[in-house]
Amino acid sequence: MTAKKNGITYADAGVDIDAGNALVERIKPAARRTNRPGVMAGLGGFGALFDLKAAGYKDPILVAATDGVGTKLRIAIDTGNVSTIGIDLVAMCVNDLVCQGAEPLFFLDYFATGKLETEAAATIIEGIAEGCAATGCALIGGETAEMPGMYEAGDFDLAGFAVGAMERGQDLPAGVAEGDVLLGLASSGVHSNGYSLVRKLVEVSGLGWDADCPFGAGSLGEALLAPTRLYVKPALAAVRQGGVHALAHITGGGLTENLPRVLPEGLGALVDLESWDLPPVFRWLSEVGGLEQAELLKTFNAGIGMVLAVAPGQAGAVRAVLENAGETVVQIGRVQAGEGVSYLGSLA
Repeated sequence: MTAKKNGITYADAGVDIDAGNALVERIKPAARRTNRPGVMAGLGGFGALFDLKAAGYKDPILVAATDGVGTKLRIAIDTGNVSTIGIDLVAMCVNDLVCQGAEPLFFLDYFATGKLETEAAATIIEGIAEGCAATGCALIGGETAEMPGMYEAGDFDLAGFAVGAMERGQDLPAGVAEGDVLLGLASSGVHSNGYSLVRKLVEVSGLGWDADCPFGAGSLGEALLAPTRLYVKPALAAVRQGGVHALAHITGGGLTENLPRVLPEGLGALVDLESWDLPPVFRWLSEVGGLEQAELLKTFNAGIGMVLAVAPGQAGAVRAVLENAGETVVQIGRVQAGEGVSYLGSLA
């Protein structure tokens, strides 16, 4: 083709390839910090390689999970505080993997925006790398998509993809029985579910994201962006201790819908709502919206982010392992005959 004067370029259409290349170079050190046995190549290839044998597995079963961060992203975008949203993305995937008994091995992200802002994008991906490093999961690849016309100025979306493994025959749930003890691990706040309702309740309250937090320190926006807790390493330590029959990540649907997912037919859960204190953030949300207890328990984690079903005779040892790993542990109930979740008392 002959050169034409004033020819239109891809950049004129709103896509800056040079910015994308600069982002890849910027995030390479963060990705390298997540390296673990099994990683075979760095960022930049058309695909990412992982060696299960080098990771120590003899007869592995792979487990995969994918998720996003939901409308919590809206708060991050509106406040400009994007430093921890990547941790949320990792947590939503790897906390699910560990419920199957799997060790997270590697992670890939998808970041899409209308106009690539290298600094903001790098901050987000460095948060993803932080979440990966904290869970022993390698960030081995991803995709950055600049799509003008698809997103408003400053908007972006995130998706995450995690792959883990376990040795054959070690998958969970397994062996759940009537009388198993339910140990609840404290959440760090709202985590990454129910934010459409959160945003509605903040609107009802009349407060802005920069207002003083009515239930804690800092601004309201900062408090509601507290990242999802990463339960992987404590949960895996508990599984290695023995006696763990099931783990349930308490996400959208709350205790009401997530606990039954790990219970076999004919068994349900009895949960004592007075065994832990409802964290201030949920108390405030409930007061602002006049939420019924059933609505709160079916929308939010209500202060319990992960539940383990444990053989009664080993519950003490498992609890000690979890507490030694830094978790706040509460015995919230037990497995019983029946279906679904039954509640005793009321949230304090």
